[in-house]
Amino acid sequence: MDKGKQITGAARDQVAAELKAAYEGGASIRSIAESTKRSYGFVHRILTEAGVTLRGRGGAMRSKPSS
Repeated sequence: MDKGKQITGAARDQVAAELKAAYEGGASIRSIAESTKRSYGFVHRILTEAGVTLRGRGGAMRSKPSS
């Protein structure tokens, strides 16, 4: 996948399937973007177009201080 090259048609469907498999396999959007040399936004958009349910951002939840 060439950086900055527009992907359309069957090639886009193929890329979407590959990104979807990587994401559903546990990879983060950021790690996929880095490995494919694409932007976070591109990967996010392709995943949502492919009907993927995105995971929450994760991280530790802040709790309210006890009174």
